[in-house]
Amino acid sequence: MTNKSVQFTAPGTPADVLQVRDLACPEPGPGEVLVRMLVSPVNPSDMMFIRGHYTLQATCPAVPGFEGVGVVQASGGGLRGRLFVGRRVVVLNPRGGNWADYAVVPATNVIPISSTLSDQQAATFFVNPATAWVMTREVLKVPAGQWLVQTAAASALGRMVVRLGRTCGFRTFCIVRRAAQADELKALGADHVEICADAAEVQSLADRIRAVTGQGGARFAIDAVGGPLGSAVVSSLGRNGRMLAYGTLSGQPLSFHPRTLMTVGSSVAGFWLGNFMAEKNLLFRLSLVRRLTNLIRSGVLHTDIAGEWALADVRTAVLSAEDSSVNGKCLLRIS
Repeated sequence: MTNKSVQFTAPGTPADVLQVRDLACPEPGPGEVLVRMLVSPVNPSDMMFIRGHYTLQATCPAVPGFEGVGVVQASGGGLRGRLFVGRRVVVLNPRGGNWADYAVVPATNVIPISSTLSDQQAATFFVNPATAWVMTREVLKVPAGQWLVQTAAASALGRMVVRLGRTCGFRTFCIVRRAAQADELKALGADHVEICADAAEVQSLADRIRAVTGQGGARFAIDAVGGPLGSAVVSSLGRNGRMLAYGTLSGQPLSFHPRTLMTVGSSVAGFWLGNFMAEKNLLFRLSLVRRLTNLIRSGVLHTDIAGEWALADVRTAVLSAEDSSVNGKCLLRIS
């Protein structure tokens, strides 16, 4: 049985290095399951992985794809794997490999998903919805009425955070690059939107954040960009302010003087969903799945879909995913 897969033999620009090949079908080992993949999204983490800029370095030749939905075809042994055979599951593949007809993953990395969710919503179930919920409600626990500052606010995750703010009662200070994005977020319910398109606007950002949030600065912030923009948000933190750094879209490090944190007792911590979930027991995971399912169905954590492409059209899919004029998540429809 062949396994049609997207593969790259060396890191590089995704549209240039990705190829579709027929590989041997993998076999699940003890504690693993074989999943027939249905749909997998094209996420920023996938693009960074292909370029060689992700925390996890690819062992080439490599198959991308960290997230998706599929049906468990076989178990390599173990009670959990056998229970999942024939069931539709969310597939979290920490090594990559979901952009293929078949993927082998640990049985602990698949989660049965409600039949009330479409393949599209199931494929995008975890990375953005869970990250948005966990950062704001489980880690920062932003109280009702408080401000949350966020960069990359026009992203799929950023829009989810805006909707969460409206649902849970916290206020969102959103930072975007273009006026059109600002209008869209205001219509979505963002409480305040700032446009930072050049260095001068970034330089004055901390003062503008303090002017809007009051209390001497921001109490809560999340940053997906890093570089000068993320550093400006660090500078805006008030007394006991907390920022979670969860992305590096700029490719540049945060830069700030230690006294920026010392004088107000603020802090910056990294956030990676995989690390957070690895420390949680099965009961927490099942509870989180139920909560996310309800929030997706209600539209709060719903993922907007830009379109679907077959594996053979993966180059078009990745170009669309990195086109800032394309709104919504780009998906690979595998089978």
